[in-house]
Amino acid sequence: MSKILGRSLRVRFKHFLRKLAINKRQKFIVFVLILSLGFFITEYLIGKSGIFLILILSVLTDLFLFISLKEDLKDNFSPQVFILPFFYTLAVGLFYLLVPARLLTRVGISSLYALGLYSLFLSENIFTVSSIRTIQLLSGARTVATTLTLLSYFFLSNVIFSFHINVFLTLFLISLYTFPIALHLIWTNTLEKNILSEIFWVLSLTICLVEVSLFLWFWPSSPTLIALFLTGIFYIIVGLTQAWFEKRLFRSVILEYLWVAFVMFIALVLFTSWK
Repeated sequence: MSKILGRSLRVRFKHFLRKLAINKRQKFIVFVLILSLGFFITEYLIGKSGIFLILILSVLTDLFLFISLKEDLKDNFSPQVFILPFFYTLAVGLFYLLVPARLLTRVGISSLYALGLYSLFLSENIFTVSSIRTIQLLSGARTVATTLTLLSYFFLSNVIFSFHINVFLTLFLISLYTFPIALHLIWTNTLEKNILSEIFWVLSLTICLVEVSLFLWFWPSSPTLIALFLTGIFYIIVGLTQAWFEKRLFRSVILEYLWVAFVMFIALVLFTSWK
């Protein structure tokens, strides 16, 4: 009798846990709210001393994403899925330090961060599922990932050039985030599980961007303008690489990117203070 009663209680308890279980999208919402609240408290109340907490929040971003996608990642693990969420939180958190400490500004940036992070979680979920089967939302997920990648790259570059540190440390830090971010953006196009198959391309892109950064380090302009130009070059180089993978690297595509590069360089020259 006691065995039957115990078995009945276990079944009811498991049924109760299943009722409490939340789906993937609800997990995303809960985790985004937790991270956004921690983000706001860290930046608004603690200020510049919260840089280490920003690193912790960046790690927690990947941890929460892993918890949400754990079932999908069991038989289809791709480490690239964790790259952009980490750097997105890190980039926005560090850029926060350059923003005036006003309540309205902090609330606005925290809200935009939450919206971007939720969209990013959805996109990474789509990439994970798409590597198993084709789904219609893949194109939209790539657009979101590209937008947040460029935003993260701009924020990180702006912070690095704002430090005004020596050229070697600047180039090292730029290469430190350029390589993984470029790897993730190329992966969203190929969805290749084997990282080694993309290492040559990513390494080549990183070297090109470090060389451009060396040129920009000596350029007499503001960190924001320099970061914008470097982000534009990043967009052009990665865009050409993606066009190559998609077998659409036509003359018109190359000319389009060259025209963008020309306009960006003219803007860099015109808005630079030569005094």
